[in-house]
Amino acid sequence: QVQLVESGGGLVQAGGSLRLSCAASGSVFVMGWYRQAPGKQRDLVATITSRSRTNYADSVKGRFTISRDNAKNTVYLQMNSLKSEDTAVYYCNAAQAGVYYWGKGTLVTVSS
Repeated sequence: QVQLVESGGGLVQAGGSLRLSCAASGSVFVMGWYRQAPGKQRDLVATITSRSRTNYADSVKGRFTISRDNAKNTVYLQMNSLKSEDTAVYYCNAAQAGVYYWGKGTLVTVSS
């Protein structure tokens, strides 16, 4: 069982930046971020493997950067040039041996 603890959400003005962090209780192969806006489904934001192979949703390419520290089992999401449509609850996700784990989520609110 892997536990995920997110931090770093909050309120920011459009055009601003935030950095999310997620610490896992053990090593995992893939870590990533998903988000869910009110009334919408949960969507992929970005993922990164333990070998630093990354994948981004088209909507965040060029603005968000995912990275990880394998020694700390921690994944980061640097979010720049934030837009009001980025407002959502951001969930950390980890995958190991075919099992998926989720954090409790952290709210990001972008004011226009």
